[in-house]
Amino acid sequence: MLALNRKVLLYARNPDHVNEINGRRTHLGYQIHNHVESINDYARLATECEVIFPMVPSQHFRSMMKQLAPHLHPYHMLIHGTKGFDITLPKGVTIETAKQLDRSVVKTMSEVIREESVVVKIGCLAGPNLSRELALRQPAASVVASHFNEVIQTGKKLLKSDRFQVYENSDIVGVEIAGVLKNIIAIASGALSGLGFGDNAKGLLISRGAVEMVYLGRALGGDTKSFLGVAGIGDLVTTCNSPMSRNFTVGYRLAKGEKLKDIIEDMKEVAEGINTVRIAKKCADHYKVRALITDRLYKVLFEGLTVEEALEFLMRYPLNMDIDFI
Repeated sequence: MLALNRKVLLYARNPDHVNEINGRRTHLGYQIHNHVESINDYARLATECEVIFPMVPSQHFRSMMKQLAPHLHPYHMLIHGTKGFDITLPKGVTIETAKQLDRSVVKTMSEVIREESVVVKIGCLAGPNLSRELALRQPAASVVASHFNEVIQTGKKLLKSDRFQVYENSDIVGVEIAGVLKNIIAIASGALSGLGFGDNAKGLLISRGAVEMVYLGRALGGDTKSFLGVAGIGDLVTTCNSPMSRNFTVGYRLAKGEKLKDIIEDMKEVAEGINTVRIAKKCADHYKVRALITDRLYKVLFEGLTVEEALEFLMRYPLNMDIDFI
């Protein structure tokens, strides 16, 4: 999207990828626009670009920021597109051994940027943005969220096109959390498809998943409205219905009997939802939020519960109220 009307510097860690992009104009099977130049130099990136879009898996985001931060200045603008959480735990404690987690150790990527750099103008990009469809220039949309209107308007100016709509939101934390939590429901949706169930089951999952996102998202600091827009419901519906979604694929393969370890080793790209399930479950326990889908999926991923047993539990659980958060 960025390269349609302007030059873009694309940072890549791997020098082989830099050479592939600049030489063959391809990467992972995608054609690379002629306006894109790949580099392996944080100093040059920060010198030539005032607006930077970090798109790094959440487990590497803080280390990336530590490397980039010495080259950044207060005039820089960072609009990230990472849909995951950062965890900072006391020495000797791991995410596996921590019984509960709260917001003092669970951070969004905008909070990591603020902690690790002098950058003030921070934004987030979130929405139903499957990369393959974007590469084919199919119609899509996203949300640019920030506390700063300048960031929102700059993001819109750089990204908006005849095939890509950009919406505004001032609740950056809510938008970030919506983009993270929807990955949990996407894994569950893939599992339903893997079991051979149809649209009725998926409609039930998506609607109840949206409610769960609102409850847990509000406990983590987001506003209800952010979970009902493009970054919430929009992204949720997309990832719950697309085999192109990495998180959907994880759930599908689990339901087909594959082991999580084998799925992770086989995937070329990170499925953020796996780690998110672990984090969200322990946050829900801390804040005493009822998150049934997250809880059952945690047991499937990490405690040996079968997908069939998880589904049976959810269908039997006594729930009376449909919507009670509005």
